[in-house]
Amino acid sequence: MTWIDQLLTAFYDARWQVTDSQAIYWREIVGNAFGLGSALFGLRRNAWAWPVGIVGNVLLFTVFLGQALGNDQGTPLYGQAARQVFFLVTSIYGWWAWQRNRRRDHGTAVVPHWASPRQRMIFIPLALAAVGVCFVVFREIGAGFPVPWWYYLADSWIFVGSMLATYAMARGWVEFWLCWIAVDLVGVPELLHFGYYPSAILYAVYAVFVIWGFVVWLRISRSSEASLVRA
Repeated sequence: MTWIDQLLTAFYDARWQVTDSQAIYWREIVGNAFGLGSALFGLRRNAWAWPVGIVGNVLLFTVFLGQALGNDQGTPLYGQAARQVFFLVTSIYGWWAWQRNRRRDHGTAVVPHWASPRQRMIFIPLALAAVGVCFVVFREIGAGFPVPWWYYLADSWIFVGSMLATYAMARGWVEFWLCWIAVDLVGVPELLHFGYYPSAILYAVYAVFVIWGFVVWLRISRSSEASLVRA
């Protein structure tokens, strides 16, 4: 085993033993820190939001699978883990789109704007239908352990809402911040219920930055609209 393998193994297994029966893996803390960093870069419309987010996605994927990967931390949350995979794929698209826009628009990665009425008419019903489909699929697959009925509904919305928010961010829609707020309102209670306390706390902190980001992007979108009117 090389020193790199040893370092990665040590980081993967590193944990903080909270009680005799519960441990918090540092991957969960570091992964969420990268997620917060991605949000801050996104607020500033910096393309680094995407690669930073990808690192966090990979780390959190291993965290939310929990016992399925042999960890003794908490119950596996398959919906939370699955959305990390989608984040990774969508982040590659977002990274490419923002880099393309920056080259085309002389340094501007994205210009915040509201989705058009037609786009909303497409994506809102599509999101609701996707939540219903995911609920049925997740329930049929099962969690592999006893869970309350709302677990599947919560995981379905977290999965679909996260997909929609990430895509909307790549397109520069102001609504993506609102979508993240709706995801956090469901995600924080779920994480607390299943014992993912660092993620729950960081999600709550993240929600504050999301509200701030929404205000910033809203102001920029209004400024851009005013400039177009004057032109």
